[in-house]
Amino acid sequence: MEFIRDLIARYPGVSRRGLSERLCEAWDWRQENGALKDMVCRGLMLALSRAALIELPARKKRPCNPFVQRGRPTSIEVDPSPIEGSLKDLPPLVFRQVRRAADEPLFNAMIEQYHYLKYTQPVGEHLKFMVYAGSRPVALFGWSSAARHLAPRDRYLGWSAEKRKSNIRYIAYNTRYLIPQWVRVPHLASHLLSRMTRMLSDEWQKLYGHGVYFAETFVDPTLHRGTCYKAANWVLMGRTTGRGKADHDGRPNRTLKEVLGLPLVEDFRERLAAA
Repeated sequence: MEFIRDLIARYPGVSRRGLSERLCEAWDWRQENGALKDMVCRGLMLALSRAALIELPARKKRPCNPFVQRGRPTSIEVDPSPIEGSLKDLPPLVFRQVRRAADEPLFNAMIEQYHYLKYTQPVGEHLKFMVYAGSRPVALFGWSSAARHLAPRDRYLGWSAEKRKSNIRYIAYNTRYLIPQWVRVPHLASHLLSRMTRMLSDEWQKLYGHGVYFAETFVDPTLHRGTCYKAANWVLMGRTTGRGKADHDGRPNRTLKEVLGLPLVEDFRERLAAA
């Protein structure tokens, strides 16, 4: 506490963001990819200020919150002519990680237009992939940080609450998987899913400085059977309670979903239970 108070006193006139950056640098508080944990530090300092433990400088401006005021993805026209035939008849399939790349707006637009869940902005670590056959996109994958509390998964992994808290970052959540309706190629979905999960850990390492050891997703059995996941060796770990984040009375308020998981390395349990 004294260190933070002294830091604020040493830099009069510096913004709250500037102070949090200096504190991160002083503590060498960084993400695994080397970036400062600026937002986490800012949240810490704000909590201390609200508790009257430190005195922060007045806000210089109030920027809009992009997660509250974010607009919907802009529509982008895509060639809807049918892609049919067998897997071997397709041009070479190329996976491209498009987050922070030129094709990211196309990814967002296609998810918004063609996926039944629409597009939502991921929070935390996340990757976006487009799969191309020649020049045309035939599939899209969205991945993000895993849910913090998920009883079927936690029972399946057998880890403690302490280990879950420290190692949850090593699990990737498949938030979206889209094959556009004009792509009709037998076995394509499970084939792409298998290839995707084999490269996922390396791609996560490139952007965030650490790999992932396990993947999870939800399937709504009232809408889908999850056939491609099961064909790609994903395991049914159980079902959700149907209560979600909006639970106030302990009763289901949404569809119960199947929870599927896939080990990405052989010793996934040992790695996830490690200190």
